[in-house]
Order: sequence, then C-alpha cells, then structure tokens
Amino acid sequence: MSQRRLYHFALSGHAHRARLMLSLLGLPCEIVEVDLKGGAHKRPDFLALNPFGQVPVLVDGDAVIPDSNAILVYLAGRYDDAGKWLPRDPLGQAQVQRWLSAAAGPLAFGPAAARVATLFGAPLDMAKAHQLADTLFAVMERELAARPYLAGAAPTIADVALFSYTAHAPEGGVSLTPFPNVQAWLARIRDLPGFVPMPASAVSAV
Repeated sequence: MSQRRLYHFALSGHAHRARLMLSLLGLPCEIVEVDLKGGAHKRPDFLALNPFGQVPVLVDGDAVIPDSNAILVYLAGRYDDAGKWLPRDPLGQAQVQRWLSAAAGPLAFGPAAARVATLFGAPLDMAKAHQLADTLFAVMERELAARPYLAGAAPTIADVALFSYTAHAPEGGVSLTPFPNVQAWLARIRDLPGFVPMPASAVSAV
C-alpha cells in the first residue's frame, strides 16, 4: 500500500483540487474513493481521519491532513522547496491567502453550492448562489485582465483552489460566457504539466 493516500470523491471539486495539486507536484498517491452515497464518510473509521466527515483527507506517512485548502498549503510547504506554489514572502503569502478565503467563501457558497443543488437536489437559494458566483467571477475577470494568474505572474495554490468549481460552474447553471479572462485562465491551468481533469457530470453545460 502506498505511504501516501488521498481519500477522495470523484465529483467533489474539493477532492479534485487536492488530487490536482498532487499531480502538479508529481507526487504518487493512492486514491481511495469514499462512498459518500453509502455514508462511508460518517463512519467511525473515516471520522477518525476527519471529524467533520468530509472529503478530501490526505494521509502522508504519519501526517493526516483533512480539508482541501489545508492539503494545498501542506503539499506546497512540504514538497515545493522553490516556493513556487506558495510564496515564502509575507506579501506573496497574503495574496495567496486572499484567494484561499475566496475559495472557502463565495466560491463554496456560490458556484459550488449551485452545482451541488443541481446534481444532487440539495436545498438552496439558487438565485443567491448565482449572484455570489457572478460577483466572484466578475472580480476574477477584472484581476485576470492585469495578470495571468490569480496571485501573480505564475500559478500558485490560489489557482488550484479556485479552478475546479470555476471550471464546472456551468453544471450549476452559472455561465462563464461573460468572463473571457476567466475562461483563458482556466485554459492556462489545463495546459500546466501534470494537470488532471475533474470528471464532468451529466448536467448540460450553460
């Protein structure tokens, strides 16, 4: 069994961002699919890894790291000696952290929530979720007009954190057509060496 395991769910953008980061860093990892529909994430063995009962969880030797953004920070700090994916300087770190907060805030409650409601029938104020998505993407659109990546001239974990649910926003009824800079940024992420896609759902794109 691999020393490194990622507890994962294929349709989760949170899980995908962790898997994408592992691949971008060239780190081999055993992917353990968690049966969310069957409630595997609420069983004692999984709750021992993440008491919140959520994927992803990374097990790296003796280290157990729940939470997708925490996994991104860990992987960049542990395996990226050059500081490419997470800058070492305070200003660079702050610029990245700003987008990690966006990933946990408007991205999660906007396009990600709209997608979950569409795919799985979760209750949601869809109009509010779409408004959050459009507001977030409008900010990204303006800022990506000035630079190729969210936190600067090179990709960082900020881009990894925002990619999956932005790319799959149409599955929640959020159109990316008004945001050409965002679409160009998505294409740049897809062109990175080591990129791995997240499976598309059966929902028609907008």
